[in-house]
Amino acid sequence: MHPYEMATTLRERGKDQSIKLNYGALYTVVEALQQHGLIVAQETEREGRRPERTVYHLTETGRLELIDWISELISRPVKEYTQFEAGLSLIPVLPPEDAAALLTQRCARLEMEIVQKRSLLRLDAERGVARLHLIESGDGGGHRRVGCLPSYHSRAEAQRTWGAYGTRARLTDLGSTSTWPSHGSSA
Repeated sequence: MHPYEMATTLRERGKDQSIKLNYGALYTVVEALQQHGLIVAQETEREGRRPERTVYHLTETGRLELIDWISELISRPVKEYTQFEAGLSLIPVLPPEDAAALLTQRCARLEMEIVQKRSLLRLDAERGVARLHLIESGDGGGHRRVGCLPSYHSRAEAQRTWGAYGTRARLTDLGSTSTWPSHGSSA
C-alpha cells in the first residue's frame, strides 16, 4: 500500500474512532519504518496525471515487530487515564447541583453517540465491512460483546448510567453534604 491508500483505508474502516491518527505525519512514519527495515518500497505507480506513489511491503522483520506490538496491546491491560475519570476524581470542585446538571448533559450526549454509533455499525454491515474490522466497537457489527472486552456501547452506557445515578442522587449519596467543599463566595 502507498501512504495515501493507508490513510484512506484507515478512514474507511473507522480506525480514527479508536486510534489517534495524524494523517499529516503518515509519510514521516512510513519513512521511519523504511529506515528501520520494517517496510520496503515494492514499486512506484502512477495513475493518470497524479503524482507517483510508492507502494510499500511489510518485511518479515516488520511483520514480527507488528505481531509483538499488537500482542502486547491485546494481552497486557494498562491503566488508561480518561478525561471522564479525571473529571470524576475532581468533581467535588463543583457545587453538587452543577455537577448533577453537567452529568445530565453528558448523559444526553452519550445517548446521541450511542444511537449514532449503532447506526454507523448498521451501515458498515450493509456495506459489507467484515466484522473483524469492527471488533474495537466491541460487537463486530452484531451488537455483542467479544469475550470479556467491553464494547464501545457498554463503556458509553456505563458512563451514561453513572451520570444518571449522579444526577438522580444529586451526588449526595457519595458522601454527606459536609464532604463537599463549600462553594459560597469567598471574602
